[in-house]
Amino acid sequence: MPKSGPGNRAQRGFTLIELMIVLVIVAILVGVALPAYQNQVIRGNRAAAQAVMLDIANRQQQRFLSDRSYADKAALTASGFALDADVARNYTYSIALGAGAVPSYVVTFTATGRQAKDGNLTLNEQGVGTPAAKWDR
Repeated sequence: MPKSGPGNRAQRGFTLIELMIVLVIVAILVGVALPAYQNQVIRGNRAAAQAVMLDIANRQQQRFLSDRSYADKAALTASGFALDADVARNYTYSIALGAGAVPSYVVTFTATGRQAKDGNLTLNEQGVGTPAAKWDR
């Protein structure tokens, strides 16, 4: 029969050092993955807002063809437009109409909450979005 004693005992489980190494590795992976995930969420929110802005631009062009004028936010809302709930969580919007002889408008989406660090978006009647770098992607 083999002797049983402290030197012959079978090892079971993990040592504290092994557990600490695994925790450090997991922490490093989370530290790398979390910012990348957050950036993707911000980009996704921006893309959703841009889609809504393009929908507003389409509605504005339809209104211009029929009425020879653009709609302000109140008129747009009265015509049945409602901001998507997912976009509304991250942006508020306004529509500024130009006062010159040539009709114009600028739609501005102001980022709120966690989206605020991404900045605001604008789109005018000519289809020019600013900042340009955020519309090119």
